[in-house]
Amino acid sequence: MVSLKEAVSKDELKAFVKFPFALYKDSPYWVPPLVADELQTFDQSENPAFKNADAWFFMAYKDERPVGRVVAIINHLEVNQQKIRKMRFGWFDFIDDPEVSKALIEKVAEIGNQNGLDFMEGPVGFSNLDKVGVLTEGFDHIGSMVTWYNHPYYVEHYERLGFLKEKGYVENKFPVSNADPALFTKLNEIVKKRYGLREVNFKKTAEVLPMADKMFDLFNETYSKLSSFVPVTEEQKAYFKKKYISFINPEYIKFIVDKEDDLIAFAIVMPSFSKALQKSQGKLYPLGVFHMLKAKHFNKDALFYLIGIHPEFQNKGVTAIIFNEYYKTFKKKGIEMCYRTPELEDNIAIRQMWKHFDPKIFKRRCTYKKMLGTS
Repeated sequence: MVSLKEAVSKDELKAFVKFPFALYKDSPYWVPPLVADELQTFDQSENPAFKNADAWFFMAYKDERPVGRVVAIINHLEVNQQKIRKMRFGWFDFIDDPEVSKALIEKVAEIGNQNGLDFMEGPVGFSNLDKVGVLTEGFDHIGSMVTWYNHPYYVEHYERLGFLKEKGYVENKFPVSNADPALFTKLNEIVKKRYGLREVNFKKTAEVLPMADKMFDLFNETYSKLSSFVPVTEEQKAYFKKKYISFINPEYIKFIVDKEDDLIAFAIVMPSFSKALQKSQGKLYPLGVFHMLKAKHFNKDALFYLIGIHPEFQNKGVTAIIFNEYYKTFKKKGIEMCYRTPELEDNIAIRQMWKHFDPKIFKRRCTYKKMLGTS
């Protein structure tokens, strides 16, 4: 028999965070999170998402042994302002036992019904900057710092529970050698001259921070039309600056500004921390920080995290400026392979942006949806 317990105390939340460490202990592809970082994400006094969201953390036990977990989330900005009556859930992990996944998802549904919501969707986080989607293809590829990895049997559990696919995502990769500079070098100069644009490069993190708020404003404007979008609040801007910017080599952050120095485009690339996180086993100290710093400065793999272009400048060749700057940086740093984080599979514009690099899909993932009030 499966029993559920809500994780509330620090020790209970730590056990919640560490559950996947046992579930994936034999997997060469699972990438552990930093335990302290995950605990901060779940801390109401630290994560500003809780100013506009409620979350419940449940652990499943069988014969007193932990066998699963889930976070049930209500984002009130989404429900009350956007009128999307969604019950979110994420961090959904479980052993291959239908009784376990059923008990956890029924608890999510119970909270959704109690709050008069229409449907539940997951796995998702608090916002668009959190991880998204259950992996459906590409199980033999190492995970990343910004995605969830899962066993293949997860998909069978979702389908058995009556969920249907809601949004599909793809992850692509291509070697830097695929990039032909002739495709963007000349266009880069033409676009800059035509629209009075210039690139802004950085050498120190301190140089990025004064412009970071403008980047999040542009992020909100760029992605606002996506069906799953929840805007980044002022409090979250400060939180994400602290959480992510310090991890990123500032040379991998590119801004494009106009004549008035207004930000019209940005791109963020992260070095791959996957192998460093595996070596660190969820801890920064004593040796984890060394592995992370080494990956930050000397990794040969780069992960395209975010690209945002002001709506008025989309389809005007601005990506040529971005690609030109990254090509120079990647050649200098010896980057060999580029990976792209999950992108909506029906996003034609993003596919067009990358077509000249001959990217190959190596992973697919999706979110699942189920109406509430159904059995």
